[in-house]
Amino acid sequence: MMKKKSISASKASLVFFLCQMISALDVPLDSKLLEELLQPPTITQQSPKDYIVDPRENIVIQCEAKGKPPPSFSWTRNGTHFDIDKDAQVTMKPNSGTLVINIMNGGKAEAYEGVYQCTARNERGAAISNNIVIRPSRSPLWTKERLEPNHVREGDSLVLHCRPPVGLPPPIIFWMDNAFQRLPQSERVSQGLNGDLYFSNVQPEDTREDYICYARFNHTQTIQQKQPISVKVFSMDSLNDTIAANLSDTDIYGAKPVTERQPVLLTPTGSTSTKVELRGNVLLLECIAAGLPTPVIRWIKEGGELPANRTFFENFKKTLKIIDVSEADSGNYKCIARNILGSAHHVISVTVKAAPYWITAPRNLVLSPGEDGTLICRANGNPKPDISWLANGVPIAIAPEDPSRKVDGDTIIFSHVQERSSAVYQCNASNEYGYLLANAFVNVLAEPPRILTTANKLYQVIADSPALLDCAYFGSPKPEIEWFKGVKGSILRGNEYIFHDNGTLEIPVAQKDSTGTYTCVARNELGKIQNEVHLEVKDPTMIIKQPEYKVIQRYGQVSFECIIKHDSTLLPTVIWLKDNDALPDDERFLVGKDNLTIMNVTDKDDGTYTCIVNTTLDSVSASAVLTVVARPNPPFDLELTGQLERSVELSWIPGDENNSPITNFVIEYEDGLHEPGVWHYQTEVPGTQTTVQLKLSPYVNYSFRVIAVNEIGRSQPSEPSEQYLTKSANPDENPSNVQGIGSEPDNLVITWESLKGFQSNGPGLQYKVSWRQKDVDDEWTSVIVANVSKYIVSGTPTFVPYEIKVQALNDLGYAPEPSEVIGHSGEDLPMVAPGNVQVHVINSTLAKVHWDPVPLKTVRGHLQGYKVYYWKVQSLSRRSRRHVEKKILTFKGNKTFGMLPGLEPYSSYKLNVRVVNGKGEGPASPDKVFKTPEGVPSSPSFLKITNPTLDSLTLEWGSPTHPNGVLISYILKFQPINNTHELGPLVEIRIPANESSLILKNLNYSTRYKFYFNAQTSVGSGSQITEEAVTIMDEAMASRQVDIATQGWFIGLMCAVALLILILLIVCFIRRNKGGKYPVKEKEDAHADPEIQPMKEDDGTFGEYRLFSFVSSAPF
Repeated sequence: MMKKKSISASKASLVFFLCQMISALDVPLDSKLLEELLQPPTITQQSPKDYIVDPRENIVIQCEAKGKPPPSFSWTRNGTHFDIDKDAQVTMKPNSGTLVINIMNGGKAEAYEGVYQCTARNERGAAISNNIVIRPSRSPLWTKERLEPNHVREGDSLVLHCRPPVGLPPPIIFWMDNAFQRLPQSERVSQGLNGDLYFSNVQPEDTREDYICYARFNHTQTIQQKQPISVKVFSMDSLNDTIAANLSDTDIYGAKPVTERQPVLLTPTGSTSTKVELRGNVLLLECIAAGLPTPVIRWIKEGGELPANRTFFENFKKTLKIIDVSEADSGNYKCIARNILGSAHHVISVTVKAAPYWITAPRNLVLSPGEDGTLICRANGNPKPDISWLANGVPIAIAPEDPSRKVDGDTIIFSHVQERSSAVYQCNASNEYGYLLANAFVNVLAEPPRILTTANKLYQVIADSPALLDCAYFGSPKPEIEWFKGVKGSILRGNEYIFHDNGTLEIPVAQKDSTGTYTCVARNELGKIQNEVHLEVKDPTMIIKQPEYKVIQRYGQVSFECIIKHDSTLLPTVIWLKDNDALPDDERFLVGKDNLTIMNVTDKDDGTYTCIVNTTLDSVSASAVLTVVARPNPPFDLELTGQLERSVELSWIPGDENNSPITNFVIEYEDGLHEPGVWHYQTEVPGTQTTVQLKLSPYVNYSFRVIAVNEIGRSQPSEPSEQYLTKSANPDENPSNVQGIGSEPDNLVITWESLKGFQSNGPGLQYKVSWRQKDVDDEWTSVIVANVSKYIVSGTPTFVPYEIKVQALNDLGYAPEPSEVIGHSGEDLPMVAPGNVQVHVINSTLAKVHWDPVPLKTVRGHLQGYKVYYWKVQSLSRRSRRHVEKKILTFKGNKTFGMLPGLEPYSSYKLNVRVVNGKGEGPASPDKVFKTPEGVPSSPSFLKITNPTLDSLTLEWGSPTHPNGVLISYILKFQPINNTHELGPLVEIRIPANESSLILKNLNYSTRYKFYFNAQTSVGSGSQITEEAVTIMDEAMASRQVDIATQGWFIGLMCAVALLILILLIVCFIRRNKGGKYPVKEKEDAHADPEIQPMKEDDGTFGEYRLFSFVSSAPF
């Protein structure tokens, strides 16, 4: 029981020592410091463990080390001291442990095979290298052998063995022919991992006499060649011919034809095999099968999946390759060879072993006297490696004792070390598959603090980014680090700072107020030292206006903006890139202060443009894409296929769309027979279509071209297609727009639109023109004409209907029967006038007229309508005649009435009616007289107000321009207007119609009045005319105002007031510009003068109502 407690205490002590490891020092890689500090040796460079050398060259075995003082070097060979001074062929490089064995001057590499180890030693300890095994490479010749030709039957399998000589390292194998050409390989023929050439089944083309295996030895740069191997493949046909030549006609002969066979594995043999591979290596598994047809190989892992991302198939899936294998890749791998007749399989049991590998390699310890520390050496492998320790290259069991050292398996524990405890320890981890050797020194130092960072170093950072202020230090014991800000600042603490173990002070988010001087203090029991550094925080560089995506047409001009904002103490540089590369060396690219302009843009300018702004502290960038668009390139490679009499298929290849999608293709054609050089629209198709079926007409020599269209415009036309001449045929159609209209009363003019050239369908195009009078039992009259589009039939009755048709024909025959149209012979003027004309007056400006229609036979043409002529004879109110102006209204069609608008009231009118056809107007009906009733008058022609006095005004007016009846009176209305433009009570006066002036009396003095004036007939009042006028002021008051205004004292007072106001305005302006306050307005608001409040008119109303009288210029 006591023993268990002791073990527990030992474990607790070990944990305590492990926790104290954090006190071990790291020595900074400062060259000056390293020159001053004592340090045990450290191996920095050595040759590989398995070192294969070229026997023709000098052997160089590397061993480099560092330490203070500089170490000396020695070597062992095969476990014993190697005295290089006794071998003239061996030298050691100065200040180095590297050996040079002179082979080129008579030495033999084989004499120096062996295991070498280097030791580097100084007063603080000794470090050793790995065991370096030196072996010269070998490239032996092939042993001579007699190779018999291989005679193989077609379809059988075959293996050509290479069996290269054993070399060091193993050679690379490949198969070639006499012309040094690699032999082709496939699923049927391939090279195995052992170098043999495998044929799953042979074919007659495999017959050749120069199958040659080559072995290349890379170290010696030599290639060895095996004797050529001959292969003769007998086909079944040739074998049967040979048998037939040696047998009589009565013998039965014939070899069996090539038979198909299910797969059989050529390698590996049997149903199972094993494979051992080391951890971290590449696992290669191979299966090659014979069979006909050639089998296909498939791989699976039993009970699992093939590792993803590490599995590869090579040699036509005959080789399974798994890289960086681990113990988890152990298991059974099955290959399956299959063809149509069956399958064969083989299981390979894979075991992954492991040479030792580090879990924790020992690390150098720098301790101060009296400190504790540990060296840990942990490794793993399969099988698990053994751990052993050495001290200064000597097994620790026989090394000089050190009371501060205790070995506990894979750990060495150091307690209360002294300077004599300095040494180099080696950890060796080994198993049957290899070993690991690591050096780690324990260096016991007593050093006062040193600060390695340059004094007064200036740090500059961008605001809102981290600031790292260095304080690289060294001391033993390890110094404590403190930071202060400013000359007399307090120690820095808190969450806004991060203190790193290497002494660095980190300000995670530096602000402008972080700028200043910072002091780093390092202290241990041997001393204290401090250092100042300076921090400046700068404003960040920003792109305040970034370049934007641009679409530009070819040959246009484009500009990208890049406007920046930066710290005034930083000097920015702006760089423009195109597609992350420098701008083209082209004068079209103009780089301005804050923009990039590209002149005369071309297609190659398409891409991404980036503006990069660099300062010494930061960098920002922004990008934009330039898309150069243009009209599409013309289509090309036009091809006509499927030529038929009435159709053909046209196909083409689109040209470059130039960054703007093609929306449609336009197809045009040229008729080389009828209109050479003239291109006509045929059809168009969507931009995704590149073929079209075209309808054709007979007797046309077609050529086609295609035009591509996008949003920018149309491309140039493509090159014309080949010509295609269609056969002649009867016309398919007849002329269109056939009409028959007479130009004279005794003719009929027949017109039509001629067929175009390609519509003729053949040579000899003519027209058969036929006509006959409608509703009369007449035969068709016909004529055949050519090269015209009109025919005149003479001697026809006036305006009678005719049936007309025009038919096309050519040398091959007639077009289909044409449809008939109705035409008429020439028109003549109508013969009679409309009768029974009646007028119904609706009101003073509108009347309705009626008439009886004329007989259609008397129209002698197409009835177009009726015209009503009407005119004003006189005004009934004035009895004066004037110039007669006739007006005409046309009523289309067979109407028998119409409205006459816009008549003048109280007037006498006349009208007549005439019938109209295509030739002209017929005779007029007798004039019909009608009168319009009275209407309301127009406004008086004028209203004048004269002779204003204190209480009267004189009004004068003119009669209405259009009385529209008998005037019966005038109506005058008026009302006063006060200073706020409010209207007073309205007064109305009726005035006899024969008056032309009026004096209004008993008015208020100095008052404005508004007058409304209109005339009246028996129908009602007309529109009014308005006017305003003012009565004059009292004479005494007026004279007083004149007297005051003309007095000198009054004029002087007004001038003084104006000058005072001007001075106040100037003072206010000056005080406002100086930012002063202006309290005048506040005082005015606080002490408003009641005498200058807005004036009101006696409670807002006018004076009492007064009786108004007037004096007229004529009695009633």
